[in-house]
This record gives sequence, structure tokens and C-alpha cells, in this order.
Amino acid sequence: MENDKMSRRKALGGLSLAMAAVAASPILGSAASPADVNFGPADLQDPTTKYPRPPFIHQDQPWPALASKMDPKPDHGETSYKGSGRLMGRKALITGGDSGMGRAAAIAYAREGADVAINYLPQEEPDAREVIELIKKAGRKAVAIPGDIRDENFCKKLVDEAAKQLGGLDIVISNAARQQSNPSIADITTEQFDWTIKTNIYAPFWIIKASLPYLKPGSSIIGTTSVQATDPSPDLFDYAQTKAATTNFVKSLAKQLGPKGIRVNGVAPGPIWTPLQMGGGSTPEKLKAFGKDTPLGRPGQPAELASIYVQLAANDASFSTGQIYGAAGGAGQP
Repeated sequence: MENDKMSRRKALGGLSLAMAAVAASPILGSAASPADVNFGPADLQDPTTKYPRPPFIHQDQPWPALASKMDPKPDHGETSYKGSGRLMGRKALITGGDSGMGRAAAIAYAREGADVAINYLPQEEPDAREVIELIKKAGRKAVAIPGDIRDENFCKKLVDEAAKQLGGLDIVISNAARQQSNPSIADITTEQFDWTIKTNIYAPFWIIKASLPYLKPGSSIIGTTSVQATDPSPDLFDYAQTKAATTNFVKSLAKQLGPKGIRVNGVAPGPIWTPLQMGGGSTPEKLKAFGKDTPLGRPGQPAELASIYVQLAANDASFSTGQIYGAAGGAGQP
């Protein structure tokens, strides 16, 4: 009898191990292949010297500027970001996905297993094509939807088209923005003010509103705000106002959508090396010393924020909502 018990225990033990192996295999299969993952110790990197430091050369591009024409070119994670399947099967819409934080998020999302639709202006097509190819290279579906988000009808079509082509929608990143430097409020025309407000405040309202019917419990909305929301520069009078509004829509909407299981968070960058600065968002004098005043002594690169966008969309951040995550090299708020 005792031998029979031992035999049954051995059999059950072997069955348990086999079931555990079967259960683990889909998870491992959904992550990056062993060749893509380095399990060895990572070398420490000094953040003060990891990327270019000022002074930078003056660069004046017509608005909207292109990342492909910047010197030095920004790092969006094209060669550095390694995925591990954290967003496998997810479906994301990213505005301003051609460059900057939007591009970094698009690359990271694709390498984490998500299908991605990006929106951008028609003038930004050269940069957008690069992003589309990178998404496809990661083995994910890439959808390009150019257009001006200052138009309410286009915003509705943008969301519907993204959901149609992706087969659904569960991540919305409101990232596109207009920033122009003006020394005085007297220099801002009503047309320019309206342009900034429509792009940075109206468009997220229209896009998020149109997205809600598609978003199920577990979905995420992420807004790109800025340290300008709490520490505004004198020459970014209109832009800073819109980023304060972004911060508040994140906190308000998180309370509204929390009971529905939809999380809303924001990312607040400091000085980041993007085309936003080249097309009138910064003066030549400020651009030369861009990022110098941060404790790290340099501007950030879009790739350095990619993991934040991933974390805020991932299931393991399920208790994070209504939060603003800063990345400003030690300066600014939050």
C-alpha cells in the first residue's frame, strides 16, 4: 500500500511539473526570443555622458521640423530598445508618432508586441515612413494615418480608422503638440494662439472622446504633458498653459474612468532633444545651451522616456492612474 502511495505521489509530481512547463511556455513564447534577451549583468552607464551635451549648433528648420534632419539625430530607441512581450497583442494609437516621444513609444510598443497606428502631419511623412518600417520590422502591424488634428471630423475618422485597421483599440497616447517660442504675449496673434490651443487641448478632447466606445476595462490613456505645466518659461506663454491643461485632464479623467477600469496617466518631460525645438519651439540662444541647466547637464533623448510609456500601458501598472511621471534630468516638476 505504501509503495502504491509513493507511486501516485511520483506520478502526480511529474504531472504537476509537466503542466507547469506547458503553462509557462506561452508566456515565454510571447516574449522576445533568447537571442534578443541578454540575461547577463548590464554595464552601468553614466547618465551625464550617455548622450550629447551642449553646446549645440544652431538649427533652423521650417515648421514642422524633421528628426531626420537634426544634428545630432535624436535617439528614439531605433537600435537600443529591446522588448520582452509586455504589450503582446495590444492595439495602440499614438498622435505625433513620427518623432520625439511618440516615435520612441511606437518603437517600444511594437517591440513589446503591440500593433501600432501613428498620426502625424503630411509634411512629416519622411520621418513617419521610418517609424512604419521599424514597427513592421518588429513583426507587428503598422498603420499610418496622416492628417491635421485641429479638425474635429478628422479626429473622429482617425480613431475609427485606427480601430478598424488594428482590429480594436486599447491604448491611446495623446502626444502631438505645437510649441512656438515668443518673447512677449504681444507677439502671439490670435491665429497662432488658436493653433496651439486646438492642437494641444481640443484635439486630445476629440480623440479621447471618440476612443471611449472602443476602450474596454484594462485599457490605457496616456497624455504627454511637460514640466512647463508647473514651471513655465516666459517665452512659452501659450504652450505652457496647454500643458497645465493636459496635467489636469489626466487627473480629472482618471477619476471619471477609473470605475470603468480604464487608466489615465501622463508623462511630463523636461528638455528633450526633438524636432519640437527646431521648428520655432526654442530660440537659437536657448538651443545652443539646451539642457545645460539640468543636474545631468544635457537634454534627454526620446528613448529615455520609452520605458515610461510602456510601463503606464502594461498590465502590471494596474494601480497607477491619475499619475504624472516626470523625466527631466533632475529638474522641474513633478
